[in-house]
Amino acid sequence: MSNFTLTDSFPLAGRAVRRMGYGAMQLAGPGVFGPPKDRAAALEVLREAVASGVNHIDTSDFYGPHITNQLIREALHPYPDDLVIVTKVGATRGGDGAWLPALEPEDIERGVHDNLRNLGLDTLEVVNMRIMGSVHAPAEGSIERQVTALAELQQRGLVRHIGLSNVTAAQIAEARRIAEVVCVQNHYNLVHRDDDALIDDLADEGIACVPFFPLGGFTPIQSSALSGVAQTIGATPMQVALAWLLHRSPNILLIPGTSSVGHLHENLQAARLSLSGEVLDELNAIGNAHGAA
Repeated sequence: MSNFTLTDSFPLAGRAVRRMGYGAMQLAGPGVFGPPKDRAAALEVLREAVASGVNHIDTSDFYGPHITNQLIREALHPYPDDLVIVTKVGATRGGDGAWLPALEPEDIERGVHDNLRNLGLDTLEVVNMRIMGSVHAPAEGSIERQVTALAELQQRGLVRHIGLSNVTAAQIAEARRIAEVVCVQNHYNLVHRDDDALIDDLADEGIACVPFFPLGGFTPIQSSALSGVAQTIGATPMQVALAWLLHRSPNILLIPGTSSVGHLHENLQAARLSLSGEVLDELNAIGNAHGAA
């Protein structure tokens, strides 16, 4: 099978974005709330990601809230010309850290301005409209009002490109009747594969798929079969899980998150793993077994 590299790319927002990116969510404190335990370490991870070739960072101003974007600005501003920062709106945080929907037009505009201010930008390159749905799973229902509100901010020059997060195929179709959609960010990984057909459809349309929780999120992927494959090819289970995603479809862009430089380099090395057809069959069977459970 093909060997990938850190320079392997897919178009996003008219730019050649490297398929191994970085998700900044874990830079905030526990529960993605409050400041990091080690601010200097958080800044170091961001700088090392870019120095290692990452040119796609995923974030949101509701991480912290505000803190993750402030860290990105402190570490990287003025931003490299090739860096694509993708953020999202559609939620806010309660005083206890609860995730609360913020889906009214005024909420969306406030979220865009919060991102602009804390990132130190005049225009956001890509903004994902995050639909709350069932928190980490989509739920059917019209998203016309939300996408229209974001498209109006795009027309005002505050947003260049629009993406979607936590959405169904019908919602993507509805959104595309309002504005161009450049990426879709849904829950997808080796064992959570509800979006298999959707990913293939997005690939046919040239739309980037950016899985959130590529390594399982708050509950990391656990599989004896995955561990066995990893041991056989001399990699970690999480590296194999990331490499599987790269092999899954060429439109998949990865944004694994970490607050550790060592773990960052470990994730990036997944781009160099080659998976044979036999290994891919074993890994595909893990997802199939999980879906049947």
